[in-house]
Amino acid sequence: MNIIAVAGKGGTGKTVVASLLLKFMADNGACGRVLAIDADPAASLPSTLGVKVAKTLGDVREEIASPSGVFFSEDMPTDMLIEYKIDEIMVNTPRFSVLVMGRSEGPGCYCLINDMLRHFIDKLSSRFDTILIDCEAGLEHLSRRTTRDVGTMLVVSDLTKRGIDTAIAIKSIAAKLHIDFGQIYLVLNKITEDEKVKTALAGLVKDSGLTLVGTVPEDEHIRAFDLIGKPILDLPADSKAVVAVKAIFEKVCK
Repeated sequence: MNIIAVAGKGGTGKTVVASLLLKFMADNGACGRVLAIDADPAASLPSTLGVKVAKTLGDVREEIASPSGVFFSEDMPTDMLIEYKIDEIMVNTPRFSVLVMGRSEGPGCYCLINDMLRHFIDKLSSRFDTILIDCEAGLEHLSRRTTRDVGTMLVVSDLTKRGIDTAIAIKSIAAKLHIDFGQIYLVLNKITEDEKVKTALAGLVKDSGLTLVGTVPEDEHIRAFDLIGKPILDLPADSKAVVAVKAIFEKVCK
């Protein structure tokens, strides 16, 4: 199974990159059946994909923790009920499936419940050949070790030193937590034609120690689609961002 995760500082456009990667994964027969997991509490991936999600894993977690106990049934073991619930909230389309993690943990400790959910996500993922994870913005997903067993990590940065510093920090934390991504790459997003900016970024990328796998230019089509809420998957094939992410896809999904 091939697992690819997309991470980065909030506002870098990682969800757009993830959406376009999914577009090519879903259209590529070699990728097989694809599961997209939105692990960001903002849960913006479904809208970029043009799918509607009624419930999230966060909702299931609340049902499990509810003192009313309406989630449970004496006729079915708890583990089977949880698996059924997760399967129930998964959105399936002809091209791919989508599972949304939902909001962050509220008051109290949900560690045990999260471990249970992770176990069943792993179990359900056996139905898929490729998994794409749109990670939570920042570094929280790494500290909770929710991106383990990822073959390829793409860290998206915009044209800022803070974005690249976050990318460096992600690589550093992964090493400290002994998380083996297989490959970790840097993607520069929202690239402009300003030569001074490009020169400055080239120096930052060189000093980062990260491998730059591709750049994605500013794309007026994305701004237009975002304005009216049109799915990113519907971007035209000659869109600058689509062309750029296709080149990245061809490098990381050989």
